[in-house]
Order: sequence, then structure tokens, then C-alpha cells
Amino acid sequence: MNYRHAYHAGNHTEVFKHSVLVLLLEHLLRKPQPFTVLDTHAGAGIYDLTAEEPEKTGEATNGIGRVIDKDVPSASAYLNLVRSLNPAGLRTYPGSPAIERAFLRETDRLIACELREDDAALLRANFGDDRRVSVHCRDGYEALVALLPPPIRRGLVFIDPAFERSDEFERLGDGLNAGVKRWPTGIFAAWYRVKDKCAIRATRARYRNDGPPTLCCELLRQPVDGVRLAGGGLVICNPPWQFDQKLAALCRELLAGFEARDGSYSLDWWTRQRA
Repeated sequence: MNYRHAYHAGNHTEVFKHSVLVLLLEHLLRKPQPFTVLDTHAGAGIYDLTAEEPEKTGEATNGIGRVIDKDVPSASAYLNLVRSLNPAGLRTYPGSPAIERAFLRETDRLIACELREDDAALLRANFGDDRRVSVHCRDGYEALVALLPPPIRRGLVFIDPAFERSDEFERLGDGLNAGVKRWPTGIFAAWYRVKDKCAIRATRARYRNDGPPTLCCELLRQPVDGVRLAGGGLVICNPPWQFDQKLAALCRELLAGFEARDGSYSLDWWTRQRA
């Protein structure tokens, strides 16, 4: 499955992963010390939901369209950001770089990487005039080695691959290993799509067991059948204290907001503490 951001902007998996992203950013904002965010697969940054790609799939209607006007307490900061971009009706959806930039303070930094030249050009056009943001047209997995650790040694790595390659789940595991080795105190959040129950096993099989505390959370809007995009998951290395409780609350509230009667969520600790 090719998960290019433009086609899936605002769908139910985007709502979940971006809500979690905001929760992690809010955690970093609790301390006055500056932080760095490395976004390895940044996309174009901002998406027009009336453009050809999202219109072709129509996925935003049953994603952000389902919850934008609802009370979802655990996702309130995320939803308020989306609402602020759409005062006259849902048309614009912020990708992860736009979300990250919205929460930066003057001393914080965002490094956004995008391999596709056209999307990288759009990313520069959207954010190039912000001195807090640097944009790189480069492979995100390579950036996990080349750009880590950052000069500001506090922060977050957000990994959101397009899953264009058959070995993407193996690459994800290797990328997490490489990134954690370079920046053992950083928070890492890696998204993956769920169409079947087997694919993420390839990531877990590659992931080192002697790493930091690592939590895996999946939110499924519908049962897995091997065909449809049932939902998405996030592997989070070095999650904040009691973050599993926040994730559980978020998942329950989103399932209610989506009115997903057949939906479910799960939490699985891959590693509870550093060996």
C-alpha cells in the first residue's frame, strides 16, 4: 500500500497519529528548556482537502470530518488547531510539519525531511521563511543517522513513512534501532498502517530488545480483514510517564467520536525499561 500523505490527509489514521503527536508536543512544552523535532517523512506540510488527491479518496469526510465539531477532550489541542485553519468550513488539513511548527516556541527547532522533490519544494514554500524550521530533501531513514543527535538534546523524532516499499516494516525497525542508538534520550514516535495483523511483526522482530521503554498502540476503526485500511499504530520509544493512560483515554474518545461500534484499540509494551 502506497500511503502518500496527500491522498490520505485527514483520514481516521491521521486523526489518531496527529492527536498523539500533539500530546507528545504538549509534554515537551511543560519544561522551559528548548526542544528539537525531527520529522523524517514530512510530506508537503499543508493540504487542501478540495484538491484532486484527497478528493479522489474522500477519506477526510469519515476522518477529521467526523470529529471536528465534537468534544474529544484528549484531542482538544489538536482539534482546536484544525478548527483555527478552517473558520468557514473544513477545507485545509495540517500535516505533521504544520502541527509541529504550530507548537514551537522561539527557541525550539523543527527539522523536516522529505524525499520527494515536489513535496520538498512545497514544504520549503510553506515553511522556508521560518528561521526555526529547516527543510531537507533527503531520505528520512538516512536522516536518523546523519542528523541525530541534534544540537538541542531534548526532543522528538516523528517517523511517518509512505510504505511504498515491500520491506518498509523491516526498514522501520532498523531505523528505530539506528535513531535510538544515536539519540538514546529522544522520544521516537513511528507510525504504521494496519491492514493485516502480520506486518508490524517484521518491525518488532528487527527492533532491539535492549533499548529504551517502548510502547506500541493501535487504534482500529474496523476489524482487520487484510484488504481495507483498518487503522494505524504508533511505536513510541521513551514515552512520557504514564503516557499509556493518556493513549487509552484518547483511543476511547476517538472511537466514540468516530462512532466506530466495531472499532478497538490495544496497548502493548515491547520493552518496559532499558536493559
